Amino acid sequence: MAGQRMAAPLQALQQGYSAWSVGVLLALFAALPVVTALAAGRMADRHGYHRPLRVAVGATMVGAGLAFIACFVDGWWRFGLLCVGAALSGVGTNVGLIAIQRTAGMLAVSSTERLRVFSWLGMAPSLANVVGPVAAGFMIDAGGFASAYALMCALPLGSLVAARYVPVVARQGPARGSAAGGGAWDLLATPGLKRLLFVNWLLSASWDVHSFAVPVLGHGRGYSASTIGLVLGSFTLAVTLVRFVIPMVAHRLREVTVLRFAMVLTGVVFAAYPFAQTAWLMGICATLLGFTLGAVQPMIMSTLHHLTPEHRHGEAIAFRSMAINASSSVMPLAFGVLGSMLGPGVMFWIMGAAVGAGNWVAKGITRAATAGDPAR
Repeated sequence: MAGQRMAAPLQALQQGYSAWSVGVLLALFAALPVVTALAAGRMADRHGYHRPLRVAVGATMVGAGLAFIACFVDGWWRFGLLCVGAALSGVGTNVGLIAIQRTAGMLAVSSTERLRVFSWLGMAPSLANVVGPVAAGFMIDAGGFASAYALMCALPLGSLVAARYVPVVARQGPARGSAAGGGAWDLLATPGLKRLLFVNWLLSASWDVHSFAVPVLGHGRGYSASTIGLVLGSFTLAVTLVRFVIPMVAHRLREVTVLRFAMVLTGVVFAAYPFAQTAWLMGICATLLGFTLGAVQPMIMSTLHHLTPEHRHGEAIAFRSMAINASSSVMPLAFGVLGSMLGPGVMFWIMGAAVGAGNWVAKGITRAATAGDPAR
């Protein structure tokens, strides 16, 4: 998906489509998963890992295949195929991620092991966001967009090969005394879950603010594209590094404590960011922010699995996915309006204040997490 998400907008721009059309195309990668996430979570709860993964592989391959076909048609068909391909690729990837995250959490036997597993899993999207666009770029230069989409269409087949080594886990039935299915929205009544999802949304929005505001801030100060890229690259490097370190110290960590510390430090870094007047200082801020936000995902996922019943892990992960994808679809538009009105510096301060103030919400997560497990 990362490779297709880079190639499709570039193709649309080269063929004369407007920036607004490209924005629509990019939004489709995240917008449709918001609508389908709950169904994907239920499918993962009902069928486990392997069937949803096959659905994910099929959807992403069809999505890339439609983009491939778009290279050989003209008129509105071309853009239409790119849009449908983007939507299918986004949905397929989301279905696969939900199934993978659910299964990983269930295979882990303790909180410490879950932290290790989710830290390793968290490195995969970072690697994909490098390998996919770079591979697609080389293929575009070597043989055009069609060859890039052909490679993107073949990549998901590797998931089927890897899936052969994932054990088949028996389906988990609903807990005794509970409704067999239960309303999806009833799951939000689980103690601590709404607070956890809100904290997750705040930190996800912080990630989006940083990705959006740093190029705007750097451009306004006259920095070159390579300098801005290095600032953003230092953020990505820090994210990957902290997820590499967490498995080594997981036995010493408490999820909610790390979350609360990350929220406070994120607020402090955002407050300082507009005062970083040189590229080096911006790079230091980006690195610190990468450490804090990079540590969040394993803590969120481990706590999510602890709070929710085993037979509804997929639905819980789906709610998290809905929040993240909705943020990625809507927040850049809001940032654009606020940034043009108030400037990128004010955006950092607003987001920093929101994340810092949201720290009190995490207190309820602590109570919910320790209620069923006093050892935590």
